[in-house]
Amino acid sequence: MIPLLEISDLVKAFRGVRAVDGASFAVQAGSITGLIGPNGSGKSTAIDCISGFQRADAGRVHLDGTAIDGLPPQRIARAGLTRTFQDVRVYDTYTVLENLLVVAKPFATTNWADAFLRTQKFRETHGQAEARALDLIDLVGLTRLTHAPALILSYGQKKLLAFAAAMMSNPSIVVLDEPVAGVNPTRVNEVAEIVRAANRGGTTFLIIEHNVDFITSLCDHVIVFDRGRKLTEGPPAEVHRDPLVLDAYLGVEPGHEPHLARAG
Repeated sequence: MIPLLEISDLVKAFRGVRAVDGASFAVQAGSITGLIGPNGSGKSTAIDCISGFQRADAGRVHLDGTAIDGLPPQRIARAGLTRTFQDVRVYDTYTVLENLLVVAKPFATTNWADAFLRTQKFRETHGQAEARALDLIDLVGLTRLTHAPALILSYGQKKLLAFAAAMMSNPSIVVLDEPVAGVNPTRVNEVAEIVRAANRGGTTFLIIEHNVDFITSLCDHVIVFDRGRKLTEGPPAEVHRDPLVLDAYLGVEPGHEPHLARAG
C-alpha cells in the first residue's frame, strides 16, 4: 500500500551541519502518527522542508504518490498538506470566524470579479466556507466566541483556532507542530479528543510533540528522530520501552526508564 506521505533521504544542512541527515519515513492514510525526538534531533527542520517553508538540499517528498518537494507552501497546502506552528499564528484583530474565512480565500474557486459583483458562484462559495468554519469552530469548542476578536483568546484557545484554520481546506493530512506545548492538562486532553474526532472524519495527522505521554495515548504509530534521521519506529508502547529511544533522550540504561514526557 502506498503511504499517504512518504519522505525519502531528506537532507538539510546549515553551514555544513546536517540538521536533517538522510531521513526517510512514511505516514499511512487514516493514521495518527507521532514524530518525537530530543531537542536538536531535526524534527522541526524536517517538517519545514516537507511543508515547503524551507527548501531541502536533497531528498524526495511524495503526497499521495505525487512529488511535492521543492513546491512553495501554498501549492503544498493546495495539494492537501497543511500545518500548524509552534508559535501560534492568528489574526488578533479579526474575529474567530473571520480568521477561518481568511484562510479559506486562497482555496476558493472564485476570482476578484465574482467577489466584486457578488455573483451566485461567489455567494455559494462564501456560504460553503462559512458553514465549514462554523462546523470547525464547534469542533474545537469555540462556538461562544465565534464573533469575538482573536485578541481575547487564551493561548490554548489560540492553538485551537490555529488547528481549525489548518482544517479549513479539508486537507488529506495535517501536521501539528507541538499542539499541546504550554497548555494546561485539561486542554491537553481536549486537544486529544479533537484530533480523534477529526481523524474519525477522515483526516490523517502527523504530530510533532515533546509530550510523549500525549503521543503514546493518542497515536497509532510513532517515529523517533535522533541526529537528523529516523532512529526507530513502531507502536507507541514498544517505542516507549525501546533502549535506543531511552538512550537518545537521556542516555540511560535499559531498566531505568525515565518519564519521557519530561525530556527535551
